[in-house]
Amino acid sequence: MSTSPKEGCAFEAGIKLGTIFHQFMGTPVSESSKASLEEAIRRAVLNQPHVVEVRVRIREEALRRASRNTFGYASLSPEMLEAEVWIEYGGTRCCGRLAYSSESSYPEMWVEFE
Repeated sequence: MSTSPKEGCAFEAGIKLGTIFHQFMGTPVSESSKASLEEAIRRAVLNQPHVVEVRVRIREEALRRASRNTFGYASLSPEMLEAEVWIEYGGTRCCGRLAYSSESSYPEMWVEFE
């Protein structure tokens, strides 16, 4: 069975978003380490095949709320993380997105084709 470029692009985007979500949840993060963690996640995903660009954002307001404790840091949680991954596969380009949905109370992932 052969995979179409559109199917391959969507699959690759899903793999990358799954990597971001499952590998980095629980990572210790503070306001002072936020930017370096965003960059580390971005660079890690850029190593994978078919990736053109990656944007990672740790939501400051969610981080601030979670790190109001004696130690001043929190574990990265789904409510904090947003990511975009651009994939090129077989001449097709798509963007996979990850963001927490307050409506479903769940991190959602989807793919948009250009």
